[in-house]
Amino acid sequence: MSLTIVHAAEPTPAQREAILAPLRVYNVREGGDPGLSSLSLMLTDADGVEVGGLWGKISYDWLFIELLAVPDAQRGQGHGEALMHQAEAHARAQGCVGIWLDTYAFQAPRFYEKLGYAVFGQLDDHPRGQSRFFLQKRL
Repeated sequence: MSLTIVHAAEPTPAQREAILAPLRVYNVREGGDPGLSSLSLMLTDADGVEVGGLWGKISYDWLFIELLAVPDAQRGQGHGEALMHQAEAHARAQGCVGIWLDTYAFQAPRFYEKLGYAVFGQLDDHPRGQSRFFLQKRL
C-alpha cells in the first residue's frame, strides 16, 4: 500500500477518528482494555445554570482531570477543593491507581500542590515565557 501525507487545513471529527481508530486497536492489543469512563462534576448556580465544574476521564486505572473551572467571582470559597475531593472519591471508588492533570504556571499549580499533587513534568515556554506543569497524585 502506498501512503502520502495530506495536510488537512480544517480538520474534521471524522479525520480525528481516522487517526484514533488504529491507535485504539493497537492500545487494546498491547495494553488491554483501558476501561474508559467519563466524569462530569458540575457547579450550578441558584437557578440551576451550569457555570463551571470538573471534567475528566478514567483510562488504564488513572483519572485524568482534563478541565477544572470555577467562575472568577466564586474562587477562594472552596469550590475547587470540593470538586477535587469529589473527583478523588470517585477515582478511589473506581479502583484507580491515581489522578493526573496538567496546568499552566498562570493557572493553579500551587492549588494542586496544596492538595497533595506532585509535579512529574514541566514544559517551558508553553506559552512563551510561561510553563505548563504535569502533576499526579497516587491514591
